[in-house]
Amino acid sequence: MMSVIKKLWWFFKLEKRRYVIGILALSLVSVLNLIPPKVMGHVIDHITQKNLTRETLLLNLVYLLLSAFAMYALRYVWRIYILGTSYRLGQIMRSRLFGHFTQMSPSFYQKHRTGDLMAHATNDINSLTRLAGGGVMSAVDASITALVTLLTMFFSISWQMTLVAILPLPFMAFATSRLGRKTHESFKHSQAAFSELNNKVQESVSGIKVTKSFGYQADEWHSFQETNDMTFAKNMVTMKYDSMFDPLVLLFVGASYALTLLVGSFFVKDGQVTVGSLVTFVTYLDMLVWPLMAIGFLFNVIQRGAVSYERIADLLSEESDIKDPKAPVTVIKNGRLTYDIDQFSYENEVTLRDIHFTLEKGQTLGLVGQTGSGKTSLLKLLLREYDVKEGEITLAGHDIRDYRLADLRSLIGYVPQDQVLFAMSILDNIRFGNPKLSLEAVEEAAKLSQVYHDIMNMPEGFETIIGEKGVSLSGGQKQRIAMSRAMVLNPDILILDDSLSAVDAKTEFAIIDNLKKTRQNKTTLITAHRLSAVVHADIILVLQDGNIIERGCHEELIQAGGWYAKTYESQQLEMKGAAYEE
Repeated sequence: MMSVIKKLWWFFKLEKRRYVIGILALSLVSVLNLIPPKVMGHVIDHITQKNLTRETLLLNLVYLLLSAFAMYALRYVWRIYILGTSYRLGQIMRSRLFGHFTQMSPSFYQKHRTGDLMAHATNDINSLTRLAGGGVMSAVDASITALVTLLTMFFSISWQMTLVAILPLPFMAFATSRLGRKTHESFKHSQAAFSELNNKVQESVSGIKVTKSFGYQADEWHSFQETNDMTFAKNMVTMKYDSMFDPLVLLFVGASYALTLLVGSFFVKDGQVTVGSLVTFVTYLDMLVWPLMAIGFLFNVIQRGAVSYERIADLLSEESDIKDPKAPVTVIKNGRLTYDIDQFSYENEVTLRDIHFTLEKGQTLGLVGQTGSGKTSLLKLLLREYDVKEGEITLAGHDIRDYRLADLRSLIGYVPQDQVLFAMSILDNIRFGNPKLSLEAVEEAAKLSQVYHDIMNMPEGFETIIGEKGVSLSGGQKQRIAMSRAMVLNPDILILDDSLSAVDAKTEFAIIDNLKKTRQNKTTLITAHRLSAVVHADIILVLQDGNIIERGCHEELIQAGGWYAKTYESQQLEMKGAAYEE
C-alpha cells in the first residue's frame, strides 16, 4: 500500500492545497455524523424517563437539520476537491504517456502493439484516477470515521463494550491482507488480458477489408471469441477475490454486533448503561460498518492502482534508442548529402553493406531494386528512424546525428510507402504540417500532385471527410494526397518512398515533370519499382541484398546492360503491350 502512495507522492504534493481542503471537509463530515445517533439516544432516554417536552424535541430536531445541511455542503466540497482533483492525475499521466509515445523510435512500436498502448492510456490510467480519488477518500474517511466513532464510544458510553466490540477486527485485518495479495496477482493478469483484447479489436477493425475480401469473417470471429473468453475468465478470477471482501468484512461485523448485544444487554440490566445509550452505541457500531467495508474497497483500489502504475512506469522508463546530441549543431541547412555506411544491421540481420555515395544539393537520387533490397532502410537512416553504428551520414558537412531530430526533420518532406491519412478533411490532411497554410497553397500542392481535379469532383471538395486512414479514397488518391502534404511545405529534402506505384504512367509523368520544374536547388530522393519514375534522376543506385550493384544516370545504366537495362526494357515492353490492348 505505502509503495504506490510513495510513488504518487509527487502528485499529492502538487495538489496538496486541494487535498487538504477536501480532507478537512471530509473530516468534518465524519465528526458531524456523530450528532444524529447522539440526538436519537437523548430522545429515547427522555421517552423512557417520560420527561420528553416539545421544546426538547424541537431543539433536537434543529440539531439534526443543522447537521444535515452542514454535511450536505461539506460532502459537495470534498467530492469536488478530492474526486475532482483525481482527474487531474489522469490528465497528467495521459499527457506523459502521449508525449513519451511521440518521442519513441520505431523499435518501440515493433515491441509494443497499438492495442496494448491504448489499454495503458485508458484502463490503467482510470485505475490510477480511482486510487487518487476514491482510494484517498476511502482511506481518510474510513480512518477518521473509525477513530472518532471509537473514541466517542470509548469515552462517552462504555469503554468495556467498545473493547468487546473490536475484538474481531484484528482477525479481519489478517484475512483481508491475505485476500489483497491474491487480488493483486489476479488483477495483473486481468489487465494484461484486457490489453490483449484491446489489441485484438484494434487489429480486427483496422483489417476488416482484408478479412472480408478473404471471406475470413467466421474464423476471425472465432479468434476474437477465444481472446474474449480468455479475458472474461481472467476477470472472473479477479471478481471472485473482489467479491470475497464485503462478505468477509460483514462476517466480522456480525460478530461485533453479536458480542455488543450480548454484553450490552447485561450492562442495561445492571444499570451501567441506559437503553438510549445502547441504541446510540449500536448506531455508532453501524457507522463502523462503512470504514470496515472501505478497507476492502481500499485494498481493491490500491492493488489495481499499484498494478496499473507498474505497467505505466515500465513504459515510461523505456528510452528511445534515437536521441538528440548533448551539444547539437545550432544551424542546419541543406547541402551536400554523403552516405558512408560500412554496414547497417537491423535486429542482428545485416540490411545494408558498403553504401557510399554523394548527392549534391539540388540533385535527384533514384533508388531501385527488387523488394527487400534495402531501399526503404537507406531512406529511414536519413530520417534517423534508426542510427548507423558502422559509418555515418553527413549533411552540409555534419554528421546527421549532430543535429537535433526536430531540426533535421524540419528540412525533410517524407511520403512513405504506406500512406497515413487522418479521419478529417482533405484540406486538413494536406496542411497537416502547418495548419495555417492558405487554401491557395493547398490547391497549388494538389495540382502539382495531380490530385486537384479528383478532389474538386468530390461533393465537398477540399472539405471532404475521408475517413480513418483515407478509407474512402483509392490507392492512387491516397498516394497523391500524401504527396501533396509533403510538397505543400516545399521541403529542402523530399523523400518519395515508392510513392507513385498506384498511379498510371501518364499521371506519373506529369508529377515527375512538376517535380523537375518546382524543385530547383532542392534535393529529392525517390525509390521506385517502375523505373520510369527515376529516369530523370542525376544519380541512380541499383540495390540488391543491401549492396549497390549498379550506379550512374539513366543513359549510363542502359549502356551498361545490367539489371537496370534489362528491367527497364521489360517494363517498357509491358507498357507498350498494355497500350496496344487499350
